[in-house]
Amino acid sequence: MSVLRSRPALRWLIPSAAAVVVIGGGAAAGTIVANADPALPERSAAQLLVDLQSADPSGFSGTVVQSADLGLPGIAGLLGNATGGSGNLTSLIAGSNTARLWYAGEEKMRFSLLGTSSETDVIRNGSDVWVWDSKENTGTHVKLPAGATTREAAPSASALAVSPQQAADAALAAIDGTTRVETTGAAEVAGRDAYELVISPRDADSLVGQVRLAIDAKEHIPLRVDVYAKNTTKPAIRVAFEQIDFTVPDDQQFAFNPPPGAKVSEEAIPEDMAKEAGKDAHKAAAEAEKAAREAGAEKNDFKVVGEGWTSIAVAKGPRLDDLSEFTGKSGEQSAEGAEASQLAEQFLGTLQPVSGAWGSGKLLAGSLFTVLMTDDGRILAGAVTPEALYEAAAAK
Repeated sequence: MSVLRSRPALRWLIPSAAAVVVIGGGAAAGTIVANADPALPERSAAQLLVDLQSADPSGFSGTVVQSADLGLPGIAGLLGNATGGSGNLTSLIAGSNTARLWYAGEEKMRFSLLGTSSETDVIRNGSDVWVWDSKENTGTHVKLPAGATTREAAPSASALAVSPQQAADAALAAIDGTTRVETTGAAEVAGRDAYELVISPRDADSLVGQVRLAIDAKEHIPLRVDVYAKNTTKPAIRVAFEQIDFTVPDDQQFAFNPPPGAKVSEEAIPEDMAKEAGKDAHKAAAEAEKAAREAGAEKNDFKVVGEGWTSIAVAKGPRLDDLSEFTGKSGEQSAEGAEASQLAEQFLGTLQPVSGAWGSGKLLAGSLFTVLMTDDGRILAGAVTPEALYEAAAAK
């Protein structure tokens, strides 16, 4: 059990929008001892994992910066054009997001995603949850029933959030026999001493080189998570505290008063959702994955081949000829349809034509993951090399 499994509110602070793309397998904890700074006692990888599990800060506040460069300039440019250059989705591929966090227990937390001229806030204070968009001057107020979590109240508002806690949770969930876990020494993050835990795949077909977690030496929470592509020295994804203070935030940080002229809607969370939210999140995720696999096996439209870091998802998708026909009819469509057609055409234009004994199709190759769309209507994706996808495509 990781710190975020035993601390639901810490998990809520940020869903794993960045890390979920690249974490695909697990490891056995090594026994290498950290070459820590003389001011820090030595800690083994196993001891650091226990530290993470037992972390229980009473409160903290800080600034988090998420940055990414997934090696997809064409896709990033396309998203930038589609969102007018201001979309947070674009920065998840190439760019950065900045957020402010405040945490004072399971029922007092606040997250602010900062834009250049606006911000989006999610605030929980007891049973009250507020979601606020400063640019539109609109908000939503939700009264939580007993047992409901903030994430159920505001899934869309938190979907692009990024935090070392959630990124670390995704990485730690990968630990099984397919991964190496070791320590490399000490680090300093946001002015605090930290140990570094390194998780790396054993399989050479994985595009992931390693995931490095910097763990606060005193409070034991992750201060930084770096995901490296293979044979690189610069992280493809970084989620890190730029500044952090473990003083419990003042109550006024969790008070929300709508500004003049604001439009605030009232919503409610169904009781059955609250009951569902009380289930163990990892157990529910495992059950959902099992159900998806079984459903895919029955319908033959989705399956996962391989395991761990080199697992590959195979699903039915549109035939490329059908997509080409769709993109060629923009003049016959409504304005919205024409726009969608144009975006689809531009997207297909960013992909690389490929072929082999398995057939032909188009390839999207990033630094941490690869997607293959075949002409016969299949989509294969994984944190693996293109060759691994071609091999999976050949085994129809």
